[in-house]
Amino acid sequence: MTSAEPEGAPERQLRMYGGAWAGAIPLAIMVAVMVWLSIAEKAAVEAFWVGGVLAIIVGLLIARTKGEYSLAVLRGLGNRSGIVIIAAFIFAGVFGQLMVTGGLVEGLLWFGLETGVQGALFTGLAFVAAMIFAVATGTSVGTVVSLIPVLYPAGVFLGADPMMLGAAVLSGAAFGDNLAPVSDTTIVSAYTQDAKMGDVVRTRFPLAISAAALSLPVLLIFGGGHQVRDLPELEADSDPTGLLILGAVVVVIVSSVYFGRHVIESLIWGSLSAAAIALVSGTMSPGDLFRIPEERGDSTGAIQDGIDGVTGAIVFVLLILAVTQVLIETGIMDRVLRVTERHAAKSVRQAELTSASVTMLATIPLSTLSASMFLVGPTLVKPLGQRFNLAPARRANLMDCSANSLFYMMPWHNAVIVWYATLQTAAESYDLPLPSIYSAFANPYSWAILLVILVSILTGWNRKYDVPGSPREPAGEQAADG
Repeated sequence: MTSAEPEGAPERQLRMYGGAWAGAIPLAIMVAVMVWLSIAEKAAVEAFWVGGVLAIIVGLLIARTKGEYSLAVLRGLGNRSGIVIIAAFIFAGVFGQLMVTGGLVEGLLWFGLETGVQGALFTGLAFVAAMIFAVATGTSVGTVVSLIPVLYPAGVFLGADPMMLGAAVLSGAAFGDNLAPVSDTTIVSAYTQDAKMGDVVRTRFPLAISAAALSLPVLLIFGGGHQVRDLPELEADSDPTGLLILGAVVVVIVSSVYFGRHVIESLIWGSLSAAAIALVSGTMSPGDLFRIPEERGDSTGAIQDGIDGVTGAIVFVLLILAVTQVLIETGIMDRVLRVTERHAAKSVRQAELTSASVTMLATIPLSTLSASMFLVGPTLVKPLGQRFNLAPARRANLMDCSANSLFYMMPWHNAVIVWYATLQTAAESYDLPLPSIYSAFANPYSWAILLVILVSILTGWNRKYDVPGSPREPAGEQAADG
């Protein structure tokens, strides 16, 4: 039964040729296509569409009742949590684009150059700048694409270690992906667990900031030691006015976390604030926001660009919702859950370890974080967490923190591929040394968040239950595990 159905609704049983386990064939086909594209380093969200379509077609061919199978697909497409995620993607895309158009990159570059820091200090500053940018825009890929071209050459010329400087920007991108209320992973983790965005960000902050605090000393120790050279003319692209756009980030965070407003409402207020700040400060013109294009098909401005950037993810979400609904209605996930509860999750600590481990392992073969989280979030993490009365925000945090660990190290993942390609372009443009793509393993934040979530699980720190004192809470667990 999906979250789109009312409590107490009878469970549907979708019959397939070959028995219930044949219901896993569509998902296996979809994952196989994604893994194939990822290993071939040709992965992109749009490229994954074909896997979803093929999966649905094959599922129809092996379904005993074609009409009921078609209705199951439609029930997946109409999933309530999925609709919220799609709407959040749209408004998060617009907000992120407004932040970039409003001059955030130029503002961060100005701050870095004006402070006069060099060597390891610049590496640490690059990490903090990437954290701010990623939290503001909610996109790790956008962070590395926007900041590497300016921070990498500036930092290397100022004596920063090339490998650790590149890893610093990647770490900051991972931090923002982990914490930002406008990040796709935050949105997916929250709404697949029916969690409130404010609760998720508020309870995840201690975990993410602890990992950041562990990462910064590593970058400050190993991030320098190289010769300072004459800085090329980068100052022309810096502008302190761009820092004013960070006020819009404050609006989103205060609205969603402090006032508990819905993420859609918070993103709209943030977008309006970003547009107003950028227009008043002059970093964006009304034509940048909206204009009549010269040719049919050209962009109308930042709003369209923001939506264009998330269209691929939205279509992919719909396909995954359809395929996972088939998986649920064949009864496979009920069987998997019962086996997991019987052998691998006999306590709340084991349930959390299982949830985090399965999520992390699902990210290894797949090149897109939200895809792997969609696969395990509604089908395993949610029912397993509910079995032990874990709060929705806690379940979301287990998923997101574990997902943002190994993912940002694997060289076939989209964020790492884009990061390295941008790093290569910047290095070639200024004739600078280029570290190996495997230097992604030197990214300290991903190691730190893995350590933090493991400590949280083992000690019970930051663990929250859905209804404290509820009869569903395992006896003695809260006292024993935190």
